[in-house]
Amino acid sequence: MKYKFYTALSIFIFMNSILFANANEKILFATNWLAQPEHGGFYQALRDSEYSKCGLEVEIIQGGPQVNNRAKLIAGKIDFYMGGNMIQPILARSQGIPIKVVAAYFQKDPQIIMTHKNVGMDTWEAAKKTDPLYISDTGFVSFFQWMINEHKFTEEQRRPYTFNSSPFIANKNSGQQGYLTSEPFSITDKTGEEPNVFLLSDYGFNSYSTTIETMEENIINNSDVVECFINASNIGWVNYLYGNPEKANTLIKYHNPDITDEQISYSIEKLKIYGIIDSGASLELGIGSMTDARQTSFYNKMVKSGILSDNLNYKEAYTLDYVNKGIGLKEKEILLK
Repeated sequence: MKYKFYTALSIFIFMNSILFANANEKILFATNWLAQPEHGGFYQALRDSEYSKCGLEVEIIQGGPQVNNRAKLIAGKIDFYMGGNMIQPILARSQGIPIKVVAAYFQKDPQIIMTHKNVGMDTWEAAKKTDPLYISDTGFVSFFQWMINEHKFTEEQRRPYTFNSSPFIANKNSGQQGYLTSEPFSITDKTGEEPNVFLLSDYGFNSYSTTIETMEENIINNSDVVECFINASNIGWVNYLYGNPEKANTLIKYHNPDITDEQISYSIEKLKIYGIIDSGASLELGIGSMTDARQTSFYNKMVKSGILSDNLNYKEAYTLDYVNKGIGLKEKEILLK
């Protein structure tokens, strides 16, 4: 009886050791808004089991109004966070918060300025005279300060943007901030008229966007997890942009039932046309790429515009250890044949 007991116990321990050895590590990844095509590569990687292929069980947590997922990252409640531009992680590091950007999935920040067509504001130079110009409080202390310094916009032009486009629609002489894949779609849908769109990155606002942030402790203790997440996300974005995105879009609509097929199609089209995800350095280095030269250029512009101090060690806010390895380039070449 004693022999049988030890045999059964040995089998139990052996089977559980196999189970835990094969179990994928659970990872929580939080975005900064509701599920949408701008997150498509991550949902594609999840749907295609790219994360599980390298040992991760990833759960994507949506952001949205009144949700502060970056705070959850700092508190250790999530593993990765999808950030915006580089200003916030640089400021975080200056405050002693050990956040690090490990990849940047948007080569161009999708921040735009919109004006009405056929009223004399169809060029960037003409848009500089737009009055009123609706800019949010967050935009006013960030990219608008750069617009003032670099392109001679003025504080007097600015009116608060409360994420309601009705004032812009009502006044043909006005301008408004927006997001490339969002406000122009809703304006066109409501009025039947497509606005002029000026992508700030095309005029020098060269921050990376849709960054992947993690705590430095995660890099030190779980470097293989970080590498797995980034590599799998790269493949996900390649398949989403150049393959069939339907599986990811189905998952996006499941998590965000309010999004329409028309909005999804519009967003994907704009992401491709404007080279938001795959352009410049990423064409040779792979999606998610970053360079020191680009980070330095952006930091210097923010210092010149008075947005960031000139004594910050901005290079502490990011690492190139997990990018620029050409992950996904072969898969992209196959899909484009």
